[in-house]
Amino acid sequence: MKIEELPLHDSVKQVLTSLGITELYPPQQEAVLAGALEGKNLVLASPTASGKTLIAELCALKHVLERDGKVLYLSPLRALASEKFEEFRKYTNIKKGNGRRVSVGISTGDYDSSDPWMGKHDIIITTNEKADSLLRHRARWVSDVSLVVADEVHLLNDPDRGPTLEVVLARLMQVNPDIQLLVLSATIKNVEEVAEWLKAISVTTDWRPVTLREGVILHDEVHFKDGGALKIENSAKNPTLNLAMYTVKSGNQALAFAGTRRNSIRLAKKIATKIKPLLSKPMKRSLKQLSEQILATGERTRLGEQLAEVVSGGAAFHHAGLSGGHRKIIEDSFKEGKIKVLTATPTLAFGMNLPARVVIINEYRRYESGYGYYPIPVLEYKQMAGRAGRPRYDKVGESILVAKTEGERDYLMENYILAETEKIWSKLAVERILRSHVLATVASDFAHTEQGIYEFFDKTFYAYQYDPRAIKGVIQKSLGFLFTEKMIEVGGDKIYATKFGRRVSELYIDPLTGVIIRDALTSRAQRLTDISFLHMIARTPDMFPKLRPYSSEMDNLQFFIEDHKDEFMFDLPDPWMDRMAFENFLGEAKLSWVLKSWMDETSEDEMIERFKVQPGDLYRLISTAKWLIHASNELASLFKHKDLLSHLSKLTVRIEKGVKPELLPLATLKGIGRVRARILFNSGLRTVDDLKRAPLPKLTGLPLIGPRLAQKIKEQVGGYVKEEEWHQLKKKKETEQQRALTEF
Repeated sequence: MKIEELPLHDSVKQVLTSLGITELYPPQQEAVLAGALEGKNLVLASPTASGKTLIAELCALKHVLERDGKVLYLSPLRALASEKFEEFRKYTNIKKGNGRRVSVGISTGDYDSSDPWMGKHDIIITTNEKADSLLRHRARWVSDVSLVVADEVHLLNDPDRGPTLEVVLARLMQVNPDIQLLVLSATIKNVEEVAEWLKAISVTTDWRPVTLREGVILHDEVHFKDGGALKIENSAKNPTLNLAMYTVKSGNQALAFAGTRRNSIRLAKKIATKIKPLLSKPMKRSLKQLSEQILATGERTRLGEQLAEVVSGGAAFHHAGLSGGHRKIIEDSFKEGKIKVLTATPTLAFGMNLPARVVIINEYRRYESGYGYYPIPVLEYKQMAGRAGRPRYDKVGESILVAKTEGERDYLMENYILAETEKIWSKLAVERILRSHVLATVASDFAHTEQGIYEFFDKTFYAYQYDPRAIKGVIQKSLGFLFTEKMIEVGGDKIYATKFGRRVSELYIDPLTGVIIRDALTSRAQRLTDISFLHMIARTPDMFPKLRPYSSEMDNLQFFIEDHKDEFMFDLPDPWMDRMAFENFLGEAKLSWVLKSWMDETSEDEMIERFKVQPGDLYRLISTAKWLIHASNELASLFKHKDLLSHLSKLTVRIEKGVKPELLPLATLKGIGRVRARILFNSGLRTVDDLKRAPLPKLTGLPLIGPRLAQKIKEQVGGYVKEEEWHQLKKKKETEQQRALTEF
C-alpha cells in the first residue's frame, strides 16, 4: 500500500515522502485495513522495528488535522518519551485549518501539577506516571483528548509499571468513552485478551523489515533455528569475544547483553582489548576524541574513566548506573557507528532504539538482590533478540545466545528460540499498589460511593482476567486503611477525601508514605537536623532505589547511627528481636548518609568509592529525595508545622543542587552547578550582590567560567556589561584558543 493512496492530509504525505517513506510495511498495512485511520480501537502487536510508531503518527495527524482532536502518547520511560517527541517534531511545520502549525509537547516530571500549559499542544507525550498524575489533578485539557496511543503495553505484566498503565487506560476510557485507543505491543501470547478488554481489534504479526536469524553458540559453532550453522574463529576462550571480533571484522556492530552492570563493564573491557587492533588509525583518532569528551562531561569519576578507556578501544558499556550525559554520548556514538560493540544490561532492550547487526546474549540469567540468579522470561529474550538488524542497512540480523555445554545449548534452543512468549497478567490487585489508586478515585472525584469504586475497578484488565469479586476484598482493605488514617471520611453511603487524602493523592505519593511523613513530623526527633528528614523519607515505600549495606560497611554504619541516634525520628530495632527490621534500618541509614554526603559536596567519585553508588543511581536517589522532601514540606504546611517550612524548603534545593547552605544563592543560578558555585564562593563572590559588582575579567579569570557564562551570570543578577569590555574578552579568548591550536 502506497503512502499516496492513504486517506491522509497532503502535507503529511509530503513529509513522509521527503524522508523516503513511500509505502507501508505489511503490519502497517494490516493496521490501516483494520480501521486504524477510521477511529477504531486497535492493538498492534509486532516485533521491534516493524513500524508501529509510524501508525501512531498517521493516526495522530488524522485526529489533529481532520478531526480537530488532541493526542496523548503514553510511554513507559522518560528516555522513550524523549525519543518519540523528537520523532513527532518532523510534523511541526504542517499548518492546521486555523493557520496554526501542529504543536508537539512533552511532560514527564513534576507530578504535583496539572500542567495547564500542555493544553495548547496538539500532540502531548508523557510517561504513564505523569498521565496518572494529570488525571489526579483533573487537568482540563484531558477531556479534549480524542486519541490515546499506549506504547509498550506488554509492560502491563511488569509489577512496578503495569498497574499504573492499566489504571490510566481504564480512567481515560471512563473520562471519554468515545476516545480512540491505539495500543502498541511486542508480540505476546494473549494479545486478543488485551484487545477484548479494550474493545479493540487485534493485529498480530511476526513480520520484520530485517530477517532475524536466531541461534545458539557453543564453543566456536553457531546453530541457527533455520537449520544453518556458522563457524567462528576461536581466537579467545570466550565465545562472546570471538563473536564480537567476527562482527567487527565483517564491518558491522554488535550489541552484547550481560546479566549485571559489573559483568557488562568486565565484558566491555575484554572486548575493547580484542577489537582495538582491528580499528583503522582515523577511527582510533575519532575514538580518542570521544574518550576525551566523556572525561570532560560532568564530574570526573572512576566509572567515567573506565568508560573512556573502553571507548578508546572501540567498545562501550551502557547501564542505569551511568550518568545521563555519558549515556547520551554512548547512544549517539553507537548510532553513528563509532562504537563497534556495546555491552548492556537487559533494561536497554526495553529502552532506547539501538539496533545492531548482531545481538549476543552473553547471559540468559538475571541477578536480583535477595533472589539470586534466575532465567529471564521468553518475552525479555525476544525483546533483546529484536534489536538484531538495522532497518535500511541490513537484510539479516543475527541474535545469538551463548551456551557452555551441549545440554545448555539444547535448553536454550527449546526454551527461548523455539518457545512462545508468556501470557501477560495484571498485577493490580496488591494492596500496596491498589490503595493509591483507590484514594485517587475518591480524591479526584471519579467516584464517591463504595459501589462507584467497584464499578470503576470492574473496568480494569485485572477484573477482565479474573473474577471481579477477587479485587473487591483488596479494595475493602484499602478503604479501611484510608479511613483509619483519616484520608477519607464517610457520610451515609458517600465517601469523600479529607484535605490530607486529597493532598497525598495530588502529591503522587503512596498513602503509606503520607502516613509515615505525617506521623514523623508530629512526633519529631529529640534534635531535628538534616539527617532527621533524610532518614524519614528513606523509610517511605516511595524511596527508590533502596540501598543495600555491604558487609564491609557495617562497622561504619553503626558508628554513623550511634553518632546521630538522637536525630532519628524512629527507634532503632533490636537486631535479636527483628533482624529484618534492623537490616532495613541500616539500609535507610545508609541512604540518609549518602544524601547528606551529597549535600555536603562530596564528589561523585568519592561517592562511588565510599558507598558504591553510581552516578545514574545517585541521580535517581536525588530526584526521588527532592520529590519526597517537597511532599514533606507540603504536608508540614497542611498540618500547620510552620517551624519546619524554612528547613524543608532549603533542604529541597540543597538535595537538588548538592550544596552546603552557604552556596544556595549561587547554586540556584542557571549554568552554575555545585562545582562552579564553590569556585565562586572560595574566590570571595558569595552573594548575588558580589556577582553584580564583580568586574567581568574577575569572573572569566576563574576556572570553568568562560566569557559566555560570565555574561549569562551578569544578566541573571542584573549586572551591567560594557559592550567594549565584552568584545575585548571575546577577542582575547579567541586568540588564546588559536595559540593553543597552533602549539598543538
